[in-house]
Amino acid sequence: MSLSERIMDEIKNAMRAKDTVALESLRSIKSELLLAQTASGSKEEITEDEEIKILQRLVKTRKESARIFTEQNRMDLAEPELAQVAVIEKFLPQQLSEAEVEAVIAKIIAETGASGIASMGKVMGLASAQLGGTAEGKTISTIVKKLLT
Repeated sequence: MSLSERIMDEIKNAMRAKDTVALESLRSIKSELLLAQTASGSKEEITEDEEIKILQRLVKTRKESARIFTEQNRMDLAEPELAQVAVIEKFLPQQLSEAEVEAVIAKIIAETGASGIASMGKVMGLASAQLGGTAEGKTISTIVKKLLT
């Protein structure tokens, strides 16, 4: 079952349950997927990797909004954002822990023989390709910097 089909099923379930937070989150996912599909001008489905990137972007945006609202003591606005993050994350692959990400990156560094911060771009490219969807880019970047310095 494709992501679009799963989203549609979940939208129906959220409507039946009158779950407004889930419904809003699912509709935003559906909207972003449709925009991505029509942006290329083709009628073909977008790839699974593109779907994961879209979901990660939605999660990142909502986490940032929640952080800003929390800094401004607006918990009434931060809580719905965090609730939407929880709904969207259900459609993402299981995220790896920092220790697991660090082990994968250490292996990549050993295989490529990278040393020093000048090799960061090469290691980041390989790590992002290998860990795509299972770790945030910021986490990968932080660990690569730590291991190369």
